[in-house]
Amino acid sequence: MDFTIQHLSFYLIQVDGKGEDADKHYKHFQTLSSDQYEESHLKTFLDGELTKIVKRKVDRHAKSESAPTKIGRFIVEPGHELTSNPNYNLFHKTRFAEDKETFREACDQIVQMYIETSAIRGGALVVATAKLTKFFDDPFVFIMKCDFEPKVARITDASTLIHNVEMAITTKNMKSIQYPYMPEEGMMDSAELKIHQASHARYFEDFLKWVEYEKSMPEIVKSQVYGMVKEHIEETYVEESDERVEFEQAMEEWAISPKRELQERFSTEEVVEAASHIVEHSPEVELKVKLDHVSVKALLSDFGDSIHLAKVNGKYILMIESESVMFEKGFSPLEFLKPDDLHDVIQRIETKE
Repeated sequence: MDFTIQHLSFYLIQVDGKGEDADKHYKHFQTLSSDQYEESHLKTFLDGELTKIVKRKVDRHAKSESAPTKIGRFIVEPGHELTSNPNYNLFHKTRFAEDKETFREACDQIVQMYIETSAIRGGALVVATAKLTKFFDDPFVFIMKCDFEPKVARITDASTLIHNVEMAITTKNMKSIQYPYMPEEGMMDSAELKIHQASHARYFEDFLKWVEYEKSMPEIVKSQVYGMVKEHIEETYVEESDERVEFEQAMEEWAISPKRELQERFSTEEVVEAASHIVEHSPEVELKVKLDHVSVKALLSDFGDSIHLAKVNGKYILMIESESVMFEKGFSPLEFLKPDDLHDVIQRIETKE
């Protein structure tokens, strides 16, 4: 992909102190035109980064809530246009700025919004508009944040060996926003953007207050399961009965618990049916379960087909059907096992004290 920079503004973000008492401010270094950028050291520094940002893969519904790359959509009330969204208006102004002064004005607004975020770190923030002339006449907006790198040194000469470099920055782990999002080459959606932040801190997305992000797959599945359970409660229990109150309280605790034990409330047939509705729309939904210290990772669709859960003498048994058994890395005598008959194993478990 061959991008042509139209305008670029470079800012230094400085944060002195910590927490609510931190002094946060920014300094504008330079706003460059297309020709000025071509002659600047920034061209070498950012060479290939715009292509990397655009090509970075992102799932519309991430496999985990902590996924570093997400798709965001400008929040718009039903019946209203995108122009009712302040974040969209600022991005639109930045994107179609006709001169350096208008572009700089829009960038100042972006940086001011950014430093008002509670947990930011010092570093360099770069805002650029760039055309991908192969596909589009209209430019993209890129916002890139590079944190300061501690303990950076530059090799100097034989006598001093190294020289400490203050306020060094690198494109490694660089946070970025691309607007508009390009789902496929030659396609773009003016209502969506793509955001990337490798760190666990969410501040780089938090400064865009009127952008919402697609739910992760775990969040979607959780919502579907919770809806299924609520429907079951309403159909099964009398309103305000002790059983219903107890079940609802248990579900509230379930919804907020990061680790959850088996509830033992639905039959295998009911669970398989509920899982089938989820799998129908999302075949790749994972199933992760832990029995004592043993962890199993599979697909939700495997349950009731090749994975079975049973209970004997008050203990849980997970049975897995498979055409083969493979071993990796560490060696063990288990690799030479001649498996027992299933009924013999079950009998041994039943008679186990």
